[in-house]
Amino acid sequence: MSYIVDFKNLSSVGLESSPVAEALTGLRANEARYFMNKYKHEFTVVPASESQEDIAYVNRILKERDLAFAAKPLETSRFQVENIQFTYVFYEDGLGINVMYTVDDPKKRAVGFKLSEGMEVPKELEEKKFKFARQKSKLAGTIRGTFFVIKGQY
Repeated sequence: MSYIVDFKNLSSVGLESSPVAEALTGLRANEARYFMNKYKHEFTVVPASESQEDIAYVNRILKERDLAFAAKPLETSRFQVENIQFTYVFYEDGLGINVMYTVDDPKKRAVGFKLSEGMEVPKELEEKKFKFARQKSKLAGTIRGTFFVIKGQY
């Protein structure tokens, strides 16, 4: 069942099993606020059990960097605004992955990783020596993020 993320009245629905549920809730709400402010798009998530195709899509792209995450996926979101397709996966450990795939410009395609406040850097990213930038958010506290550019066609 889908859920429209409310960034004004935070709810951890769907994320309760995460050890950093409160921070992950804030991270998800931060994304919802961004899409509402920039594109007037309601950020809707679905349980991972109902969106295995989206998870498989993200996993195919992650193989470009030999990445596969051990954490359990909790929710996904997939939508298109303007000429950009977005796919999100939120994991139980507090990791949020987003794929930004510009339909008409192969130079503007990337995978972003955001770490919820309080979570350790996943060993999968640590081993690949990703460097993280920090961002302050009223909803999510301190978010650490990194990315890589997508080279293939998906």
